Formats: sequence, structure tokens, C-alpha cells
Amino acid sequence: MIIAGAGMAGSTLALALASGGLRPLLVDPAPFEAQLAPTFDGRSSAIAYSSFRQWRAIGAGQALEPHAQRIEQILVTDGRTPGAAARKPLPAFLRFDSSEISGRIEGEPLGYLVENRQIRAALSKAVIDKNIPVIAPMAAKALSVEPGAAKLTLSDGRVLTAPLAVSAEGRGSVLRRAAGIGDIGWSYGQSGVVCTVRLERPHEGVAHEYFLPSGPFAILPLTDNRASLVWTESTARGEALRQAGPEAFHAHLMRRFGDFLGAVSIEGPIFVYPLSLSLAERMVAPRLALIGDAAHGVHPIAGQGLNLGLKDAAALAEVLVEAVRHGEDIGAEAVLERYARWRRFDTVTNALAFDAFVRIFSNDNPLLRLARGAGLAVVNQIAPARRFFMHEAGGGVGDLPKLLRGQAL
Repeated sequence: MIIAGAGMAGSTLALALASGGLRPLLVDPAPFEAQLAPTFDGRSSAIAYSSFRQWRAIGAGQALEPHAQRIEQILVTDGRTPGAAARKPLPAFLRFDSSEISGRIEGEPLGYLVENRQIRAALSKAVIDKNIPVIAPMAAKALSVEPGAAKLTLSDGRVLTAPLAVSAEGRGSVLRRAAGIGDIGWSYGQSGVVCTVRLERPHEGVAHEYFLPSGPFAILPLTDNRASLVWTESTARGEALRQAGPEAFHAHLMRRFGDFLGAVSIEGPIFVYPLSLSLAERMVAPRLALIGDAAHGVHPIAGQGLNLGLKDAAALAEVLVEAVRHGEDIGAEAVLERYARWRRFDTVTNALAFDAFVRIFSNDNPLLRLARGAGLAVVNQIAPARRFFMHEAGGGVGDLPKLLRGQAL
């Protein structure tokens, strides 16, 4: 089978399939060596403990362990002003603590924070170590289907044939469009500002998320006493920040950050990108399956975008490996529909939940402020509710694929 896209979701799928005895081929428009470069990407991702179990099961976890910062607590505050954690917690305050559920998750944290460059490097090295073939730099340009096979045309004119093609190309998926799969979605009129900072005081594995009128502002702990900032602003303010000089940007940053972690210095590049929702109308088509952002692009408010894609990879790998063991055609409609049925409900409900969170929290409406503040305070006082949300965020709820439970295929 052919996987278009050798990014985090595509490489994870390739390794998962290889762990089950299948032989995938990766195709990617970027030079594969670039995945190993330390400056390839300055962003970071929140990784659910179930997603990290999958990486351990497919042979990438050991390389990632030194670069994975455990998230031991998450503090959520609803406020009008930045620096909320510097003051006494308000009634509209919610604390998640891994110690509450440690017995049920075998000592795992609430999740991990890992730099994307480290994820890409570890996955790419594992792909090389497992001798998974990669054609790069080479883009997928067209897809056609004939009885029993998908034909993938590459940018150099070559045509590859396989029983199944998988698009892990991201939101601009060429194969999704070639298969006639539309997508629905909308812009939030917001931009995400992402950068890495070094902290003066220890973060102690605590993640902070402030719901401010312009959107969420998250301080997510990284290794070496650094943090990844995910800062949501209106599109106009996001563009202004993109154009701001270093001193002006730092001044705006500190107004939101506060001084509870001491002096803060920016390390590496600053990313500003538009935020939107995108959902593919279908996750499969004849001889084609979609995973990751090719199937669903969501708002980063809950830090679950990559985790949804990793769950897609785990589910698709399990369905395909079982199909091969039962002598089925991996590109058959019945096989692909099993994958789509498994992932469809979870994908749509999560996307709509994140969309609702954005609309409820990214405003200063007095009635909504009152309602959401009461909701946070109530959940904070009810231990079973807190534990459920912690398990949900960690990917430990629902019909989980084997790899997300740490089991081999």
C-alpha cells in the first residue's frame, strides 16, 4: 500500500503497519532528510498518554522519551486579564492532577509535550531502521482507480499501483480532491501564535490555559525548563504580531504571560497561522483512506489535533492488519468502511466539541462568562467529572485500538 505524506501521522501509520507485518511505501514532497534536521520545525504538540503508548508499541517511544515532558497538572482559568496564575485562583478555575488517576493509567501523566522536530526525527529514524521504503522529495499529483487497484501518479510522471492508497497529506490533500471528497468547515477569524520560550523559574510539569476574550492562551511545559506557547488572537492582531519587532512582540507576550514564572525569553522562530475547522465529508473512497488533517483539521483549543490523527493511524492499521490475516483485500469497500465507521463518530463529535468551546470561551459576553465560570467551578468540585475529563484528554475513553492500549497488532 502507498501512504502519501511522511509527516507525523503518515510515518506513525507506516510503522504501525510494519509492526503488523505489512509493507507500506511512503511518498512525500519534502526531502526525507529534512525530517531529521533539528531546525525543521519549531512547534510542539501535546501528546495523549494513549498516543505515546502507540509510539512505544511501534518502536519510536524509546527515542522520544528523553524529549517528552510529562504534564502532571493542567490549570484552567477563565479571566479577562492575562497572568491569571499569578493571583489566587478565581472561582472559575479548574485543576487536573495526574495523581488522581495514576492508579488507573499505570503511572502515566496527563499527557506529554514534545517538540515536533523531535517527533519527526524519531519517527523518521524508526522508518529508516525498519527499512520502510520512502520516495522523496516527490509529490502525489493524481489518483485513479481500476478494479482491484489504486494508481497514484507522482510529480515525475511515474505511476505507482497498490491495492490501497492513504492520504496523510494534511488539509490540502491532493488525493482527497482527486477522489471527489469534499470538505466542510469555516474560519474562526482567529490566528494562532506559537513560539518556544525559556523560563526563569521551574514549570514543574504544569500546563496553564487561560480563556481570555480574544481566545485561549496556553503555556505548555517542555523539557529543559522551556515552554511552548499557543496564543490565540483575532486575525488582525495576529497579523500585527507577525509584523511586530522582537521588543514589541515580547512586551505583548509578557502582558499575557504575567511574571509567575520569572523572566521569559523567546527561543527560535515565531509562527502565526490562521485557525479554521475542516472536516472531510467522507473518510474513505474507492481504494482510498484519509487520516490526520486530510480528514479533519480542528482548532488547537484542546491540543488534540495530532492525537486525532494518531488515533486514525492506530485504527486503520488494526483494520488492515486484521484484513490481511483473514485473507481480505485491504482496499475493499467493506474493509475501508470498518475503519470509517470506527473513526467517524469520534472525529465529528470531537471537532464539534472543540468548535463549541471556541464559541463559548472566545468572547466577553457577561451571560456566557457567568455560565462557563459556573461550569468550571462545578467540575472542579466533582472528582468523578474531573477524572472523566482527564481520561478523555489522555485518549483513554471509548473503543480504543490495540496500539493505543499499548498492545501489539
